[in-house]
Formats: sequence, C-alpha cells, structure tokens
Amino acid sequence: MEHLVKSTLTRGVMLAAASTLTLGLAACGSDDTGGEAAASGSTASSSAADDSMSSSAPSTGSSMEEPFGAGCSAVPAEGEGSFTGMTDDPVGTAASNNPALSTLVQAVTAANLVDTLNTAEDITVLAPANPAFEAIPADALNAVLADNAQLTAILTHHVLEGRLTPEELAGTHTTLNGDEVTIAGSGESFTIDGTITQAQASVICGNVQTANATVYIIDQVLAPAA
Repeated sequence: MEHLVKSTLTRGVMLAAASTLTLGLAACGSDDTGGEAAASGSTASSSAADDSMSSSAPSTGSSMEEPFGAGCSAVPAEGEGSFTGMTDDPVGTAASNNPALSTLVQAVTAANLVDTLNTAEDITVLAPANPAFEAIPADALNAVLADNAQLTAILTHHVLEGRLTPEELAGTHTTLNGDEVTIAGSGESFTIDGTITQAQASVICGNVQTANATVYIIDQVLAPAA
C-alpha cells in the first residue's frame, strides 16, 4: 500500500512538472510571436509615417515656382511693380505699377477696363509688353486706341478664364471676348498664333502672380477672331 501511494505521488509530481514545462514553453512561444508582431507593427508604423511625411511634403511643381522667362529682367526688382509687390494688388492695379506694361495700362485705361480686370475672379492675362505695341505701325496703333469697341475686343481677347498654371497653359481657352485662344508649348516655352502683326507671339515672362490673376507677359499683341 505504501509503495502504491509513493508511486502515485511520484507520477503526480512528474505530470505537474511536465504540465508546467509545457505551459512555460507555450508562454515563451507566445512572447516571441508577440515580439515579432510588435516589431512588425513598429516597422509598418514607421513605413506609414514615412509615407505620410512624403505625401504631405510641399509640392515643387511649376505652379509653385518663381516667374520664368528672359523678359522677366524688365520687371523691377523692388517696389509695387516687382513680382512681390504685384501679388498684393488686383491685376489692373498691379500692371499700372509695372513700367514694362505701361502701354498696356494706357490701352486698358482708354477702354475703361481697369475696374473690369480688378474685380474679375481667377483669370489669366496674356499681357503684351511695351515692345509688342511698338511692333504695330504707329498709325494702326493710334487708330485702334481711338476705336473703343475695337480696343475692347482686342484687350478682352487677352483675358482667359481661370488662373492657369504653366502645366495648364497649353491648349485652347475661352477669352473674356467670347472667342478662343490656342497656346502651344510646355515647360517654359509657349507660343501663340494670331497676332496683329502676323508674327508668332511668345511668352517672355510667365507665371507672374497678382491678387486675382496669373499673368503671362507676351511679345506680340493678339488679334481677336474676325
């Protein structure tokens, strides 16, 4: 009897020890799995954070860049007529402060379009620089300036709907005159057919910002559809 009791106790102790060992090993396996999962989760979180930071980084596209083009050198470096100064004013006022656009301002004033341009929302202006007007024979230019209806049609032909970035500039666009302008090119090189002198117009200073418009200074005066 005593031998039977001792044998039973011995088996009980061994079973208990085996059970404890099994639970211990299971616990270790669980801890390792949890550690691997935690490490994996940490790596995934780090990757997600990196992706988030990458996607929230500021765009460096052309729409965020400075004005471009050789003609930009004619724009004052400081003052209200500078690129920085023009950003605070509506386009009619901004142009009046820029000596490179003085003839255009004279024409806009003669056509009583300053308020129209200043109160328009989100427009693009193809602004002929002074040499663009100088390329027109003096008698023809004076005749246009004296004809308010013709002058208005010409000037509103240079105003497009929406604030177009350089990436959006190429294509056919509706003008304030109710007709269309087609612009070809990409990057920092754009051309326009259909000018008063019959010469192809080019953007010589692009992506100029004012309070209500994006301006592209061109080297020819465009002619509206007949």
